[in-house]
Amino acid sequence: MTSNPRPVLVVDFGAQYAQLIARRVREADVYSEIVPHTASAADMLAKDPAAIVLSGGPSSVYEEGAPSLDPAIFDAGVPILGICYGFQAMAQALGGAVGRTGTREYGHTEASVAEGSCLFDGTPADQVVWMSHGDAVQAAPEGFKVTASTSQTPVAAFENRGRKLFGLQWHPEVGHSAYGQAALENFLYEGAGLKPVWTPGNIVDEQVEAIRRRVGGAQVICALSGGVDSSVAAALVHAAVGDQLTCFFIDHGLLRAGEREQVERDYAEGMGIRVVAVDESQRFLDALNGVSDPEAKRKIIGREFIRSFEAAQARLIADIGAEGGEVKFLVQGTLYPDVVESGGGQGAANIKSHHNVGGLPEDMAFELIEPLRALFKDEVRAVGRELGVPEKIVARQPFPGPGLGIRIVGEVTRERLETLRAADLIVRDELTAAGLDEEIWQCPVVLLADVRSVGVQGDGRTYGHPIVLRPVSSEDAMTADWTRLPYDVLARISTRITNSVPEVNRVVLDCTSKPPGTIEWE
Repeated sequence: MTSNPRPVLVVDFGAQYAQLIARRVREADVYSEIVPHTASAADMLAKDPAAIVLSGGPSSVYEEGAPSLDPAIFDAGVPILGICYGFQAMAQALGGAVGRTGTREYGHTEASVAEGSCLFDGTPADQVVWMSHGDAVQAAPEGFKVTASTSQTPVAAFENRGRKLFGLQWHPEVGHSAYGQAALENFLYEGAGLKPVWTPGNIVDEQVEAIRRRVGGAQVICALSGGVDSSVAAALVHAAVGDQLTCFFIDHGLLRAGEREQVERDYAEGMGIRVVAVDESQRFLDALNGVSDPEAKRKIIGREFIRSFEAAQARLIADIGAEGGEVKFLVQGTLYPDVVESGGGQGAANIKSHHNVGGLPEDMAFELIEPLRALFKDEVRAVGRELGVPEKIVARQPFPGPGLGIRIVGEVTRERLETLRAADLIVRDELTAAGLDEEIWQCPVVLLADVRSVGVQGDGRTYGHPIVLRPVSSEDAMTADWTRLPYDVLARISTRITNSVPEVNRVVLDCTSKPPGTIEWE
C-alpha cells in the first residue's frame, strides 16, 4: 500500500507464529508489519513504529550465535512486548537472568496473573495459556514487576509501565491461550496507547485518496484475473479514478475450464468496470516450451504478463488517442504473503518468486499500483465487501496468477493442460455438489507430469500420470492445514477421474500442512 499508519513492528526471531502475531495485531484494528531480528535499531526506528512486538523462536538466548536484538531499541521510548523467546531476549538484554528450567512446558498450562497488571486487565486471575518452552526467565530485570506465574515458571510475565516494556512467556497469538487476544489488545490500547483505526473503511478511504493523488489524469490498466485479489484491487482503483481504468483479462492458456467465460460474465453483471479480454495463450505456451523448473516458469509467466500488458497498452493508446491521457500505470493484486514468500524485505527468505513480485522484468514500462500489498487475504475480502464487490467474487476460492502452469510438475504443454483441466473440473464439480466449497480455502489439483505409475484399466496395463488433490484450509495463506474431506467424496472424485481422464490412472491426497509444505506444489 502507498500510505499506512505508523506500524506495529513484529520482530521475527524465526518463529513459526510471527505471521500469526501480525495478523492478531491487525485483528485488533491496528496496522502491523514483520521485520527480521537482524534489523538495527536505527532501521526499525526509521519506520516510526507505534510499538514493537518481539516474537518467539526456536533458539536459547544464552547460546552462542543465538538471534539477538539491537539493545538500543529498549531505550528508544517505543512500547515493546516480548513473547516467549522475545520475552527472554528482553530480560537478558535488560539485566535479568535466563536459564534452562530442567522441565518443559508445552501446550495447555495453568497460569496465575496479577491484579492490576496492564496485559491482564479485565481477565481472570487464573487462566489457561499455551506454552512452548524449555528455558525461562529466572529473574526479572531491575525495575520490572512480575505479573504472572505458573507452577514451573515463577516469572511468566513482567512489566515496567514507566518504560512501556512488557513481556510474557506464553503465546497470546495462539487461539489455545484463552485470553491471548485480550492480552495483545491490552498491550496495544493501554500499554502503547494506540487506537483501533486499521479498519476496512479507513483502508478504502486512504487508498482511494492516495491513488487519486498519484494517478492524476493518467490512464490506468489493471491485470485482472477474476480472482479476489485483482478484483478488489480493480474496485479500489475504479473508486479512485473511474473510467480512467481499463481492465485487461489476459487469457494465458493456463486457466481452468470455464474460467474466462465466468470472469466475463461476473464483471458484465455487477462490477461496472470496463474489461477487455485478450487471448495470449500461444505467447505463453511458446515461452514455456521445454521449461520444467518452477522458478523459471514463474519468472517466464511474470515476464509474459508484462509483455502482454505492454501490447494492451499500445492498443489502448491507439484507441483513446493523445487526448485520452498517458497510459502510465499498471494495477496488480499483490498481497503481503506474496511479498513475504518472494523474499520481500530485509532478511526474508525467498520461498518462491510470485509471478507478480519476483517474476517481473526489470525493463518494465509501467509504474505499478499495488493497493493491497500490505494486506492479508482475509483483509482483502473485508475491503472488497466494504467496496460492494459482489459476494460471489469476494468469496471465490483463490487461484494463482500463473494458473495451471504451476500445477503441472514438469513441462507445460497443451496436452497436459487439457488433462489437468479435465481432472480439475471433476474435483470442483464434486466439492460443490458435496457442499464443501465454504469449508475449503482452495483445492489445487496437481498433475505430476514427469511421474508415471503402472495401473490396470479395462483388464489392460496402463502407465499413466498421478493426480494430486491438495485441499487446504487457511485464513491468510501464510499458514494452512489440509482439509479432511469425507471418504465418500474422495472416492467419487478418484473414480470419476480415472474413468474419464485416460491419461490418469492414480489419484492421491496431499495431507501436508503449511509449513512445511507450501499450498501450491510449485
